Amino acid sequence: MAKGLTEKDLEKFKLVGNIDAFRRRLVFQVTEISVEKDDYFSRIYLYDGRKVKPFTSGKKDGNPRFSPDGKLIAFTSKRDKESKEAELYVIPTDGGEARLLTKFKYGIKNLRFTEDGKSIAVVTPIDVEKKPKDDVHVIKEIPFWFNGVGWVYGKRSVVYLVDLETGRKRRITPKNLDVSQIRFYEGKLYFIAQEDRERKPMVSDLYVLKGRKAKRLTPGEWSVSDFIPLDDGTFILKANTRERGIPTNTHIYHYSPETGEMRKLTVELDRAAYNSLNCDVRGSQRAELVFKDGWVYYVATDGPRANLFRVNLKGKIERVIGGDRSVESFAISDYVAFTAQDAVTPTELYTLRDGKEKKVTDFNSWIKEYELSKPEHFRVKASDGVEIDAWIMKPVDFEPGKKYPAVLEIHGGPKTAYGYSFMHEFHVLTAKGFVVIFSNPRGSDGYGEDFADIREHYGERDYQDLMEVVDEALKRFDFIDGERIGVTGGSYGGFMTNWIVGHTKRFKAAVTQRSISNWVSFFGTTDIGYFFAPDQIGGDPWSNTDGYWEKSPLKYAPNVETPLLVIHSMEDYRCWLPEGLQFYTALKYLGKTVELALFPGENHDLSRGGKPKHRVKRLELITGWMERWLKG
Repeated sequence: MAKGLTEKDLEKFKLVGNIDAFRRRLVFQVTEISVEKDDYFSRIYLYDGRKVKPFTSGKKDGNPRFSPDGKLIAFTSKRDKESKEAELYVIPTDGGEARLLTKFKYGIKNLRFTEDGKSIAVVTPIDVEKKPKDDVHVIKEIPFWFNGVGWVYGKRSVVYLVDLETGRKRRITPKNLDVSQIRFYEGKLYFIAQEDRERKPMVSDLYVLKGRKAKRLTPGEWSVSDFIPLDDGTFILKANTRERGIPTNTHIYHYSPETGEMRKLTVELDRAAYNSLNCDVRGSQRAELVFKDGWVYYVATDGPRANLFRVNLKGKIERVIGGDRSVESFAISDYVAFTAQDAVTPTELYTLRDGKEKKVTDFNSWIKEYELSKPEHFRVKASDGVEIDAWIMKPVDFEPGKKYPAVLEIHGGPKTAYGYSFMHEFHVLTAKGFVVIFSNPRGSDGYGEDFADIREHYGERDYQDLMEVVDEALKRFDFIDGERIGVTGGSYGGFMTNWIVGHTKRFKAAVTQRSISNWVSFFGTTDIGYFFAPDQIGGDPWSNTDGYWEKSPLKYAPNVETPLLVIHSMEDYRCWLPEGLQFYTALKYLGKTVELALFPGENHDLSRGGKPKHRVKRLELITGWMERWLKG
């Protein structure tokens, strides 16, 4: 019998990411998963252009950054057992002891050396209002919590300068701005921040610090996520101009604060300038813009692949790292360095030099011992003429002439994509004798804004696409047993799973995860609900009451006949706990076949970043439910 991946093989994956480069040297982070200790451990590695070697010995070291002269590496670590958050350290690049510089109450979100190398700028959250000493939350703003973070009311992320010699720190940005990305140029600090996340939650601007005051350089209308200052006072921006709301693609622009001219450089490629492929064994991503020799380097999702592109100021676009794979992180110095994965190969470090690609690491060589099912691509011509990318994965022990149960997997977002990235979950299912079907229906990223824009039409064309994908799979692949098909998905995929079981009886088992069941409760309880629901459903619960209810799977609970398992995390603030609870309660009240699995202490990212034991348990629940109803 072929050896396929199991749920517990999760702990064998080495997660590679967070590259930084200085000349020929690279530093990067490798994270390991321990099911036994129920935790994640990470170290920093150094590549000198010839060999890879472990560079730090801490159990939770990460986020490495070279100093401007390459002599030091700053990084974060939890070396103090009493520390709840990562602390700031520096270490000589040629080796030596790591030195603790300072600690921050709420940890470190970003860091970067000043140009002279004498200080390190750190982005860290602070309390901007005095918190009461008791445990009562008195809240005056939205969002009041955020998935994976917890309570965010009364907090803003600011920039501190930390002296490299003394460790002394001082705040340099105002408390009213919520800072994310930072860069130094010609002695000035430029940064991206939100000023009004309550009334303009999708707007983030570019600022420059002048003395103690911050001057806004963009008009307060766009979502700016990265930037590069140029010599002539203009900027390269990675930004989303929001003409079509959330489905709008993020592009690369050339922007002049002086004239206000904003010119789209990537006009010839209607693709989002980031990696939106799904993966459940992903390393820490770092894919900041790089400007070198007149070219801007960036990652974009192009259909089912995420590749490294470059564009010049004339708008010429070139694909630097192509192929059926997912580029995760990159850095450019004397050569191009990048981490990448594909559907059967976990993430490793690669270099591209003089047109020749080289695989530098082999942390996941263990996977060669396993039999993996490689996705087989097929296209589905939808009933309106649009082509949909779809794939099947055969069972590991596939035998011609035999019929197999299948599981339809639906991705989240909806503006993300499936494709040539590694999904441990899919391989676990194929190892247990299931066919896996997955696709990129309308709403998915990677195919242009028209394809992605399903605003106010959830459960319509997207639902049809998925059903037509299943129809085509049954037509093409006679080994799929049409009477034994299950469905599962998380987030938007959970919404769609809920929608499907309320609109068809063709599926014999379903698992809904981190789902939405009621758009009204989603609007008022979640971290993004107050702007995501109006953008996607239209209006608000008062102006569009009927629309919110029509698009809520809860309305169709009486129609459900498919046995359903509801999986929800108890600290999921993206799709909060009531979304799972009320759907489960409704189905139980109506006498349907339904069970509920709640994960304490977990959030929306359970499947890709939850406690290892919980991640294994989640996979066991999914496969167990499918085996019970599709094989029993």
